[in-house]
Amino acid sequence: MQPDIWVFLQKNVFLVAVCLVSGIMLVWPLVLRLAGGGGKELSVQQAVQLINRRDAIVLDVRDAQEYASGHIANARHIPAGEVGKRIAELDKLKQRPVLVACRSGTRAGATCALLRKNGFTEVFALKGGVSGWQQASLPLEK
Repeated sequence: MQPDIWVFLQKNVFLVAVCLVSGIMLVWPLVLRLAGGGGKELSVQQAVQLINRRDAIVLDVRDAQEYASGHIANARHIPAGEVGKRIAELDKLKQRPVLVACRSGTRAGATCALLRKNGFTEVFALKGGVSGWQQASLPLEK
């Protein structure tokens, strides 16, 4: 029986490769979230409550062009690649909750982990990012 499996695999290398790649693509967002130490994600509704009830800071980590196309009201803009260098700008906000938003929710996890390493205790990623915010029909500023 075992030789039949090897013959199948040899004759269907492309099919096996497609299965492996698609499996990796399905698991990749989870791996990124776990590796980045992203921590807690908040739904759009939970994020709105955090902003309204606890005066949370919204940190938009998208690039400048994405930010200019529309952002959450009063969001502070620091691109994900610059957060480490510009962390001092946020030091005075360590006592407030921070909601990190990117386009779709994948870049926010690494930024959350970086903020936690630098002493921020309440850091959350916006689930679905700004795209999720728009899908919930919530407004963006330009």
